[in-house]
Amino acid sequence: MTSPITESRATGFARRMAEREETFLSPLAVRSFPAHREHREPDSPVRTPFQRDRDRIVHSKSFRRLKRKTQVFISPEGDHFRTRLTHTLETCGIARTVARALALNEDLTEAIGLGHDLGHPPFGHIGEEMLDECLRRRPGADGFRHNEHSLRVVERLERRSGGEQGLNLTEEVRDGILRHRGSERSATLEGRIVRIVDRIAYINHDIDDALRAGVLARPDLPAEEIALLGSTGARRIDTLVLDLVETSEQAGDIEQGEEVGEAMDRLRDFMFERVYLGPVARAEHGRIRRVLSELFDHHVEHPPEAVVPEATPAERVTDYLAGMTDRFALRAHAELVAGRARPEAHHAADADRARIEAPGDPQAPPGTSLAAAPGPPDD
Repeated sequence: MTSPITESRATGFARRMAEREETFLSPLAVRSFPAHREHREPDSPVRTPFQRDRDRIVHSKSFRRLKRKTQVFISPEGDHFRTRLTHTLETCGIARTVARALALNEDLTEAIGLGHDLGHPPFGHIGEEMLDECLRRRPGADGFRHNEHSLRVVERLERRSGGEQGLNLTEEVRDGILRHRGSERSATLEGRIVRIVDRIAYINHDIDDALRAGVLARPDLPAEEIALLGSTGARRIDTLVLDLVETSEQAGDIEQGEEVGEAMDRLRDFMFERVYLGPVARAEHGRIRRVLSELFDHHVEHPPEAVVPEATPAERVTDYLAGMTDRFALRAHAELVAGRARPEAHHAADADRARIEAPGDPQAPPGTSLAAAPGPPDD
């Protein structure tokens, strides 16, 4: 029950924020109030609805598991390689810069950026590709796309502090998460920022990681694109951001300039050829595919506990596997192959791990770490 004092404070805060946004934000920016949620709830007396969404995402278990999920390099030995979590943070920081420069809603942009990869499976693109293949072999299943699963995470799988199903995020944040990739564009300019900045971030930090890993040397980088965009990651990001801001201001939409945008696309193509699908990556892809395929087949026969009551058998397996971190998947597969779990204990162990809101992430046993093999990112 909201007290009259809290309700009055929330009303005053909403009024002040609305006045501030009318003064400082572009007419094209999404306004923070009123909140458009599936289930109505009282406003916070000190945070906008999009700030609350941001906090719910950051405090979710799915967000914390991103630190143990591959961005490009799988189980790297060094401490300085990106993970899915650091990619998310870098994307979010760049996206906020663009939103501020265009006088759009930074809080909305930040929430979308933080939530866009919550549903990503372990092992990066190869993990997503393998899970998609496994599901398409099942009658009636529609494959796997991490943007759609990210939406499922925030709508169905995560829990709020009171135990309610889903995070009850605003409509605008859920739209941005779902449409950060795919054929449909986000309904908001803030969501469209995240869609483009996601690529800006991963192309450049993946070059940095590939150089660190020795997969690329600086002379390998395409000369024409580097000359236009910049010789370092920081300079390339600066070039891409300035182009995005200037072009978007003129267009009244979120767009890249033709020359810079095409150079970025060519650089992305180069990364696919030399890094994401290069010989080092291909050397480990077979093992990754085997790990996930065997885990999938096992859990089809021994379904994990349903996180949502009406989940189909395919959804139960998907929710479980997509929620795994790299280390957890490797450990689970090692136990499966080695027969460490007693047959009569399989169902109890699977049910315990299957709680997507709190899956384990124990240290993988010796000998199960994959080499630092790169795999492609996902938009």
